[in-house]
Amino acid sequence: SAINFLERLCLTWMFFFMMCVAEKTYKQRFLFAKLFSHITSARKAKKYEIPHFRLKKVENIKIWLSLRSYLKRRGPQRSVDVVVSSVFLLALSIAFICCAQVLKGHKTFLNAAYNWEFLIWEAALLLFLLRLASLGSETNKKYSNISILLTEQINLYLKMEKKPNKKEQLSLVNNVLKLSTKLLKELDTPFRLYGLTMNPLIYNITRVVILSAVSGVISDLLGFNIRV
Repeated sequence: SAINFLERLCLTWMFFFMMCVAEKTYKQRFLFAKLFSHITSARKAKKYEIPHFRLKKVENIKIWLSLRSYLKRRGPQRSVDVVVSSVFLLALSIAFICCAQVLKGHKTFLNAAYNWEFLIWEAALLLFLLRLASLGSETNKKYSNISILLTEQINLYLKMEKKPNKKEQLSLVNNVLKLSTKLLKELDTPFRLYGLTMNPLIYNITRVVILSAVSGVISDLLGFNIRV
C-alpha cells in the first residue's frame, strides 16, 4: 500500500508539474500578444517601454506581420500542445467513465472511493483547462484584433484628404491593409476550443462521445429522452 501510494503521488506530481509548465508557456504567449497589440499605440508603447511604429508604409506592415508570425511561433509549441491534448483526453476519459458509472447506478455512485477520486481529478483538470482556455482566448483576441488595421485605414483616408499629392502611395498602403485584414481572418484555425488548438480527431470525439454520454445521463436522471 505504501509503494502504491508513493507511485501515485510521484505520477500525480509529474503530471501537475507538466501542467504548470504548460500554463507558464501560455502566460508568456499572452504577455507577448499583449505587448504586440500595444506597438501601434504611441501612449501604450511609451507606457510599457516598447518600440512604436504606425502602419502607414508597406515596409511597416511587412514588419508588423513578420513580428506577429515570429511571436506566435516563439517558445515550445508541439510539446505544450501534447501536454494540453493529453490533459484534455484524460479529462474526457474520466468524464466518460463517470457518466457510465452514473448510468449504471446513480444512487450508489458516491459510495465507491474510486469515484470520489475520479471526481477530484476531473475537478482539478477542468480548473486547469478553464485557466488555459481563458489565457488562450485572450491571446487569440490580441493577435486577431482587426480594429488595429481598421484604425490605420481610417488614418490613411484622413491623410489622403490632407495630402492629395500622396494619394497614390497611401492608396497602395490601404490596399495592403485590406489584404492583411483578410489574411488574419483566414489564418484562424477552425478547430479551436476557447483558444486551445484542438486536433480534428479530438474535436470530433468531444462532440460525439461526451455529448452522447451527457445526453444519456440527463435522460436517465430526468426520466425522458433528451438529445444534445
